[in-house]
Amino acid sequence: MNAAFERETLVRFGHCDPAGIVFFPRYYELLNAFVEDWFNEGLDVSYAALLGPRRVGLPTVQLQTSFERISRLGDRLTQRLWIERVGRSSVTLRVAFDGPDGTRVSFGQVLVCTSLDTHLAQAFPEDVRAALVRAVQQQRSSEQ
Repeated sequence: MNAAFERETLVRFGHCDPAGIVFFPRYYELLNAFVEDWFNEGLDVSYAALLGPRRVGLPTVQLQTSFERISRLGDRLTQRLWIERVGRSSVTLRVAFDGPDGTRVSFGQVLVCTSLDTHLAQAFPEDVRAALVRAVQQQRSSEQ
């Protein structure tokens, strides 16, 4: 299955513990940066503008993680994101960080669209919804 968004990242010194492998909380930082870049580059929706002047939050409300193999300093990981479901105010993602030997870590993540003024769930803004729908359509068409 082709991903909706993909890029390569380098495992850096700051990601690793004294044993020389990725310290597991760093995977969550890498995930957050990857999702932010997906909004900016994959959806062409400014993440900074959403959280800043638009006052739209996208908190993670569910996160499942499977640590499958270790990653070491200098490894190059291919990060891939698939959209599993787009709802009125939530999006369900599947994300994998893969090395040449297979998946290192995978995530199931649910983001909810909220108002940063009330902190209540709200429908996605129309431009964000349209970008998500386009991404789903592109993902499906690349699978055929």
